Amino acid sequence: MQRRYSDYTIEQLRQEVADLTEKARKAEQMGMVNEYAVHQRKIVMAKSYMLNPEDFDSGQVYEIDGAPGEYFSIEYKKGVFAWGTRKNKQGDILTQEEALPIALLAKQVE
Repeated sequence: MQRRYSDYTIEQLRQEVADLTEKARKAEQMGMVNEYAVHQRKIVMAKSYMLNPEDFDSGQVYEIDGAPGEYFSIEYKKGVFAWGTRKNKQGDILTQEEALPIALLAKQVE
């Protein structure tokens, strides 16, 4: 039976990230694009559980890792997910409300 990442210790999460990274590398080498994408998403989730949600503040804007030129404005948090909207550099809203794992949020925009 699968365990939830919330039940893992930090060391177990680090090992899970290492294992998933190796699986993703192998899937990429074999050209298995879908499997690679699944492993990448699992890595982001495991990394999110290694972060402290309290380090991400509601009302703040963060860069989105892997999405250059897009920013994320946090409205509220629930667990390791930040809920809010994507914005471009001009501040225009690009999406309706969505949730992102906190590991996808890079540095805070001043």
